[in-house]
Amino acid sequence: MAGRMGLLLLWVCLFRGVVGGVVGGLFNVLEEDELSSTVETITHFPEVEDGECVFPFHYKNGTYYDCIKSKSRHKWCSLNETYEGYWKYCSAEDFASCVFPFWYRRLIYWDCTDHGEAFGKKWCSLTKNFNKDRIWKYCE
Repeated sequence: MAGRMGLLLLWVCLFRGVVGGVVGGLFNVLEEDELSSTVETITHFPEVEDGECVFPFHYKNGTYYDCIKSKSRHKWCSLNETYEGYWKYCSAEDFASCVFPFWYRRLIYWDCTDHGEAFGKKWCSLTKNFNKDRIWKYCE
């Protein structure tokens, strides 16, 4: 029993050294300024219920043309072109709208199409040039 407890204690000490940062020994912890430079911080404010979604918006390393479900139970959108902490949960009228006309392959479409869709579901582009942007959604 004492041997197992000793192994557990040794493992915890080694784990603490790896997580804390091994700079000069097992128990060195990263200084606060070293830690802040390694973690990306984004300020998140409470939901702004009466705000207007902005599309496209930039969040972390992506550009989004519709409401997203990132680290959330419900889809949300940014209220700024580049996310600055202001956001809201999306309602039915917030989701991105189809853009008509749009160019797909060699044709211009003025309505949703099932052209190029393997399952026959109608879709539309969220930008004027699908060939260039490749941003789309299924039509309701």
